[in-house]
Amino acid sequence: MTNDLILWNKIKNDDTQSLKVLHSRYYYPMIIFVKKNYPNTSGLEELVSDCFIKLWTKRTEIIIDKSVKAYLFLMLRNQLIDNFRKKKWGIQLDISSIPDVPSDEVIEELDDYARLYLALEKIPEQRRRILELAIFESYSYAEIAIKLQISINTVKTQIGRAYRFLKEELDPKTIQLLFLAKI
Repeated sequence: MTNDLILWNKIKNDDTQSLKVLHSRYYYPMIIFVKKNYPNTSGLEELVSDCFIKLWTKRTEIIIDKSVKAYLFLMLRNQLIDNFRKKKWGIQLDISSIPDVPSDEVIEELDDYARLYLALEKIPEQRRRILELAIFESYSYAEIAIKLQISINTVKTQIGRAYRFLKEELDPKTIQLLFLAKI
């Protein structure tokens, strides 16, 4: 994306605002990339943040002329390898099982997941919990009502409000992800 290259050139010229824009664009897709591949790994936020810190501190040495996005995911992959080699997470892993840098299509899908994740985070806690039980854990309305000690009508109302909110926040393609995968 040429827009990313413009940002990169500004970052090389010490523009911290451009780094913030790049961070906000790719932070959550990178988090979700790692979560999808290593769901039980802690410290993911720090790992991804380290990529942006390295990008900033080594900006005068790094040469990116094609894809900033691919470079960031390559940095993330290398960070994963380093952490597994250092046994930082206490996990034995065959390094070859670490996925390659994702394609643009996969990164776009990760970006959709990130938008969904951020939208879900904006939903009030009880409403989000009701939605998660219904979608991710396949609970019926009656089961949710019993589990949370609320009425079935409250469950229906909260799910309706959650869907309305998501429809306002997201495009239909991103909302479909809610039903296709567990975040």
